[in-house]
Amino acid sequence: MNNSFLSPSEIADFTINLGIRKANMTASTQFILGILAGAFIAFGAEGANMATHTIADVATAKLIGGLIFPAGLMLVLMAGAELFTGNNLMIIALAERRITPLELLRSWVIVYLGNLAGGVLVACLVSWSGQWNYTGGLLGGFTLKAAAGKVILPFVDAVVLGVLCNWLVCLAVWASFGAKDGISKAVCVFFPIWLFVASGFEHSVANMYYITAGILAKGQALYVSKALELGASQAGIDALNWGSMFTANLLPVTLGNILGGAGFVGLVYWFVYLRGRKS
Repeated sequence: MNNSFLSPSEIADFTINLGIRKANMTASTQFILGILAGAFIAFGAEGANMATHTIADVATAKLIGGLIFPAGLMLVLMAGAELFTGNNLMIIALAERRITPLELLRSWVIVYLGNLAGGVLVACLVSWSGQWNYTGGLLGGFTLKAAAGKVILPFVDAVVLGVLCNWLVCLAVWASFGAKDGISKAVCVFFPIWLFVASGFEHSVANMYYITAGILAKGQALYVSKALELGASQAGIDALNWGSMFTANLLPVTLGNILGGAGFVGLVYWFVYLRGRKS
């Protein structure tokens, strides 16, 4: 064993035990920690919007936004919180029959709802803060444009973008489990998350902030006009509401996130390192 980093097989064992601990948390603890994670990811999202809202070149904007957004997951993993997308790795404990399907689903649902509450909370606070008036309301328009684009994604596209996103997110979480110091954990998180943001993939918990913020921004005529100036489609703005947030984005993106995280990371590593192994 490397003294500074766990091997992948050791990370697999660690993930089993962590999944058991997560499943055994009380509902209230999971929900509160879920609120914190939703808020931490929302801080990363709103910071990325602030940093990029005046950058016209899309590639540059995503590159810069990707430098800011990883702070959210760093806070989740290092300050302590429960994030639905990262918790997709609990599938390993299920595959090892150390937790039941009901325990897994219970944890995922409670944490998901907590994440939603945290994302909505930060979106409301940012809305009330007047932050979106930056640059003559351009930040509000940028916020609205980003949300409007998310609710008109084709269903299959949203699923696949969700798969790609949480494949990278869970790889970041997996690698961070192997790190034994804060700097190493931060590095493990930073690059995969930067890659997913720069690539434009879809993260369900981040979208809880992005789309809520867009819905709130839609209520201001100034932000609507700025969004249209930035190139937002009128159809996207018209489609943006609480119903489309869930049916047009969170549903397909969440399904994709589960497949990418639980399937392409959790079950793959379980198969490689744990399947058929004697206790």
